[in-house]
Amino acid sequence: MRHRKAGRKLNMNTSHREAMLRNMVTSLFAEERIETTDARAKELRRLADRMIGLAKRGDLHARRQAAAVVRDSKVVKKLFEEIAPRCQSSQSGYTRMVRTRQRAGDAAQMALVELVSAEAKEPKKKKEKKEQGAGA
Repeated sequence: MRHRKAGRKLNMNTSHREAMLRNMVTSLFAEERIETTDARAKELRRLADRMIGLAKRGDLHARRQAAAVVRDSKVVKKLFEEIAPRCQSSQSGYTRMVRTRQRAGDAAQMALVELVSAEAKEPKKKKEKKEQGAGA
């Protein structure tokens, strides 16, 4: 039984999987958008949302926890100083995953993972119709 065993194995051993996810989350925060396979994207979202949650906390312990995963001091600095303030207003849903195409070599479903900006999260206001009066 698989009770309480979250996450995907992605057909690789633990050390390879952890290293790959660390590299992917570092690239995501550096570039703010990456393309990968669908299954990897789903795992990447979990880790990226956790790192943004740490960055929103903003204390020294959270910075050290994020640095243990991200492994690039410039990206950690960007995460805490640029990305976290953009996500301050929302509780969750910091990343977006959009399925794009099927890869030519093995027909794997590809997906685009990107950070959601604060402007995109705000509900759009309806435009008011211009009054078409007779104009007395």
